[in-house]
Amino acid sequence: MNTPDNKITVPAPVQGTPEATGQLDDLLALMARLRVDCPWDKKQSNHSLIPYAIEEAYELGEAVQTDDDEDIKGELGDVLLQVVFHCQMYAEQGRFDMSDVITTLQEKLIRRHPHVFEAETLKDDAAVKVRWDEIKLEEQQAREARGKSKRRLDQVKAGSALMQAQDVQKQASKLGFDWEGIAGAVDKLDEEIAELKHELTDKSTAEVKANIREVEKELGDCMFALVNVARKLNLDAETATLTCVHKFKSRFGYIETQLAAAGKRIEDSDITEMDALWEAAKQHERSS
Repeated sequence: MNTPDNKITVPAPVQGTPEATGQLDDLLALMARLRVDCPWDKKQSNHSLIPYAIEEAYELGEAVQTDDDEDIKGELGDVLLQVVFHCQMYAEQGRFDMSDVITTLQEKLIRRHPHVFEAETLKDDAAVKVRWDEIKLEEQQAREARGKSKRRLDQVKAGSALMQAQDVQKQASKLGFDWEGIAGAVDKLDEEIAELKHELTDKSTAEVKANIREVEKELGDCMFALVNVARKLNLDAETATLTCVHKFKSRFGYIETQLAAAGKRIEDSDITEMDALWEAAKQHERSS
């Protein structure tokens, strides 16, 4: 935590076997201990934790939907872990600590709620939203004054890759960077798939692995192009993908259930048997 002379202090690791006290300082000390003694925690970086932060946010959303208190507490804790973990590493780097993060949040909340903490009066939530956007614009202007220039696509909010891809394309379209109809988007998809195939066809596994970053780029281009097709159809790429994920989970669950009814484990099955049950799952969907 920050000291009176504004120095960044790295939390001291807890000694011995800690207890769960519910106190933030004790949590920070626990995290500091993990960074010292846990091999996995020691090797992490702020960049390596990005996928986990995204995953935990989604899992919190699912827990809220279930309305189960224990699940919600657990997932809120996992989100908090990401905040604590990042703060610990930034403090180790001498950049800032948890106190700075909390102070920054407090300042933002006070600044963005003048109707609560100052003399402003806003009549309803719509007026609050308008004022909120005005304040955010003022904050952006202050960022620009510090040399943080804003470009046209900077307004795209953080989110899943599919969500960002679709929003980027939507904003670019508003600026005239787009095909008039869906045919151009489909042609681009075909082009990107052909380029991906070129990176994979007639290549050994070793050759593909040696060129894996180029393959990754081509795969990303295919996915980006496919999202563009979804946008042209006024479909949400995230929703379409989630529908597929749920369908896959349902069908795979059917396979497990049928194998269990036959006294078998899925580990004891093979692809031929599972594929036949997959087709049976599809038939079951159509008949139900």
